[in-house]
Amino acid sequence: MGGPVGRSSTPGERTRSRVRDADRLGRDESPHEGGGPGDDDAGPGGREASEGGRRAANDRRGHKAGTRGRSSRRAPKSAKRRVLRWSASVLAVLILGTGGAGYLYYEHLNGNIKKEDLTLGDKQMADHKANAAGQTPLNILLIGSDARDSKANQKLGGAKETFGAAPLADVQMLLHISADRSNLSVISMPRDTMLKMPKCTAPDGEVFPASTVDVQTNQSLGRGGPGCTVATWYELTGIRIDHFMMIDFAGVVSMADAIGGVPVCVDANINSRGRDGKGSGLKLEKGTTSVKGEQALQWLRTRYGFEDNTDLGRAKAQHQYMNSMVRELRKGTKLTDPAKLMNLAEAATEALTVDKGLDTVKKLYDLAEEFKKVPTKRITMSTMPNVYGTGTNNGRVYPKAGDAEQLFRMVRDDIPLDGKASKRKKPEATKDPSAPVGEIAVAVRNGTATDALGPASGRASGVADQLKDAGFAKTTVDPGDVTGAARTAILYPSADLEGDAQAVAKALGVPLSQVKKSTDVSGISLAVGADWREDGTYPVSKGKEKTPESAGALNGDDEKACMKVNPNYTW
Repeated sequence: MGGPVGRSSTPGERTRSRVRDADRLGRDESPHEGGGPGDDDAGPGGREASEGGRRAANDRRGHKAGTRGRSSRRAPKSAKRRVLRWSASVLAVLILGTGGAGYLYYEHLNGNIKKEDLTLGDKQMADHKANAAGQTPLNILLIGSDARDSKANQKLGGAKETFGAAPLADVQMLLHISADRSNLSVISMPRDTMLKMPKCTAPDGEVFPASTVDVQTNQSLGRGGPGCTVATWYELTGIRIDHFMMIDFAGVVSMADAIGGVPVCVDANINSRGRDGKGSGLKLEKGTTSVKGEQALQWLRTRYGFEDNTDLGRAKAQHQYMNSMVRELRKGTKLTDPAKLMNLAEAATEALTVDKGLDTVKKLYDLAEEFKKVPTKRITMSTMPNVYGTGTNNGRVYPKAGDAEQLFRMVRDDIPLDGKASKRKKPEATKDPSAPVGEIAVAVRNGTATDALGPASGRASGVADQLKDAGFAKTTVDPGDVTGAARTAILYPSADLEGDAQAVAKALGVPLSQVKKSTDVSGISLAVGADWREDGTYPVSKGKEKTPESAGALNGDDEKACMKVNPNYTW
């Protein structure tokens, strides 16, 4: 099973030869009761992969001349299931690296993957809260880079004046897989969102100080790499991010080609190219079209031509593409050909830059298995609620007060965006008793400022008075720190003070989910947030949490979704 005569075969060629042999054996195999993976399996299932591998080994030892005769019979109805099983076993060989060529190819794929630090910020991200079963959610930040750092990216990206410039994070999506793996929520942040950047230290030691003015969020990537984009998200949302995955223009094209086409829909003919030359070049007829390669990249980049020609329309188009891609993969039709599986493995590993916690094919495969547990109907795409800026930032957007924080809080607290119940456990009171309330020292600060409003007058002293009335005699006010906090929070530095912090929360009626361990404080610190700008008791929300309408939620099963074309870009 070597390469052509006169030269040595590469590990990839030897593996592909083994793949072809295994696929032939799979087609010749007699029907096996029980079938293969169902429609919701986008790749190998654990049991099917291992069983397929054992059958392959047995067949290679036991198949004789009679095999050729059996292969001429008409394929039974279960042929598609057998192909899926064999595809699963083949991919398992590639993933797990069993055998000499398989191991070499596995190492080859590992070598394709580019790795970076998870976060470049100074803040340590808070730990997840486990549910009743001890499960924790997974948060992955998906970053699309507009880097023009290679000939392929320069050809696809255009804009010659940007060649060699710092890359921008033009696509930012947070993927949240619930602790019980029953649902998946996605939050897109428009690339022109204005916010404060945290301090970031690049891997080479260069320090990018925290910004003192609002900066466009896509600039985070140029402040040391994707780890600064992660730090920026954490600074804004307070959501722990476990991993990131970054892809560039060329990567999108190669992945789209390997997938084989994704159906998308427009409600009118579209030509994303204006008289001024602006636009992605996307040209489609009204209705549904399967896009791949460069056309898929055009779809994902289109701004001029969708809705109001802003990033908000582009985000919706990206949501439609992602939902459709998931549906296509889960049909299994793209994963029945071992050669396509290998192409997909090559494309994915060459296209991605990931954090060091995802630095092997096996880890990426395990993450994909977590994604597969979520039914398509429980996937919800959303966009961060936002409002347009004014003055010099006219045309840029800011997080919408109230709605944006509500969306972030739902993800932090593992509340499904589709409104359906999730099997989650509310935070429990710690078993460590608190000190007598009169001995608990609490520092209260006014964090009620928002992008649009200054801090509400007297809020720190007002809440401090409530605590003193409840017996917390050692309560003090921090008059200097008025940094805005979207939500009221009680922070403590170490486990021995958790009970004391929870006692403060109970006295004020603040939910225990808002009591967090933090290395940023040396004692118990209470930040009165923008959710408590008015005097009185803490305004706890009542009833079922709902995703704000301003988030534009889209369900993963919605096959009728169709992008609205701007009338100035039709033909």
